[in-house]
Amino acid sequence: MKLNLPNALTWFRVVAIPLIVGVFYAPVLLGWPEHWARPAAGLLFALAGITDYFDGYLARRLGLTSSFGAFLDPVADKLIVSTALVLLVQDDPQIVLALVAAIIIGREITVSALREWMSHIGARAHVAVSIFGKWKTTLQIIGISCMLYREPLLELPIYRIGEWLVYVAAAITLWSMIDYLRAASPAMRDRD
Repeated sequence: MKLNLPNALTWFRVVAIPLIVGVFYAPVLLGWPEHWARPAAGLLFALAGITDYFDGYLARRLGLTSSFGAFLDPVADKLIVSTALVLLVQDDPQIVLALVAAIIIGREITVSALREWMSHIGARAHVAVSIFGKWKTTLQIIGISCMLYREPLLELPIYRIGEWLVYVAAAITLWSMIDYLRAASPAMRDRD
């Protein structure tokens, strides 16, 4: 395994997970002011989210694609998003947010399992990343960043804006899962 720039960016997302958790809980653990810690957690998540775009772009652009990078990228994405959603639900335990987190995390598990199975039967191309997946990821990154940031910015209700973006992302998440399952269904029927 070579450490190149795209893989380093992906590793940054993995390393950012405990940093985000630490900063999120810094008011409790270290006595830091919450009005500082929450924006820092949101900005750190946003920075990690931006690397999701650049790692793939640079890997393709610089000819540095690798099997390891193709494995690590979606794992890093799922880990950081799932961790952030758990933090947000723990901090704001409302039923709608818990359901949205369950939808997003459940979809990630379902689609990952579907891709693995489709790869096993030689039909991985049927479940390639779609435009719905890209929109879902973008809305999740922006929405979760805003919710982690939490503090109003220029008198805008950043938390509520993030909440609505995450709700829209959850709807797209469901739609993209249905789209993936629909695309895989001919191969599934053939295997039955």
